[in-house]
Amino acid sequence: MAELATLWIVRHGESTANVAATHAEASGAELIDLPHRDADVPLSATGEDQARATGRWLAELPDAKRPDVAVVSPYLRAVQTSRLALAGTDIPVHRDERLRDRELGILDGLTGHGVRRRYPDEADRRERLGKFYYRPPGGESWTDVALRLRTLLGDLRRDHEGCRVLLFGHDALVFLLRYLVEGLTEDELMALTRQDVIANCSITEWSADSEDRLALTAFNHVEHLRQQGAQPTREDEIHAEPV
Repeated sequence: MAELATLWIVRHGESTANVAATHAEASGAELIDLPHRDADVPLSATGEDQARATGRWLAELPDAKRPDVAVVSPYLRAVQTSRLALAGTDIPVHRDERLRDRELGILDGLTGHGVRRRYPDEADRRERLGKFYYRPPGGESWTDVALRLRTLLGDLRRDHEGCRVLLFGHDALVFLLRYLVEGLTEDELMALTRQDVIANCSITEWSADSEDRLALTAFNHVEHLRQQGAQPTREDEIHAEPV
């Protein structure tokens, strides 16, 4: 199969939903106070700073290592991150709905406490099925997201063979790209989700090895934020998923 030279994924910068979810979980609230649908959640001021810092990191890459193309989730927080990070560059940018965040259906906008109070049967069903296969009513399982990412990867390999591709997306996508690119098992993927929280504007990178296969070279990297004077955030240590 044709392969990419480099693949990156950058999680969007801190969003207003990240901040609101942290406060809601910490206070024991059932609902996350948000005026927007998930697709329209914007970056916070901190998230904007993180996106600009990511742009300064990109600007410092040698020409031979800079992205050839960027593909972006259509959700506002990812679009804003890409605009700030790519400002002043001539990197072509495409939006692709397959990079959108996981859809949570009836659980959207609820904290973990809220799900257990309002939908105890769903909380029990998710516990029985496990994070990987559980699909909330009206939403997506992790396997559903993996299916759309699998088709995206196939298109990227076909359309951008030998190129350096930069993705802007969401935390679950980072884990699932590792699952797909590296051929992880369900158990290996779930172990990663227990061990790591994908930080805002973190960078995960795979580069083609001597056998022309993508190999992980950076995971959840945020040192560029500190080097560029932006503060990494860790809200999702509190609010990872609603159940």
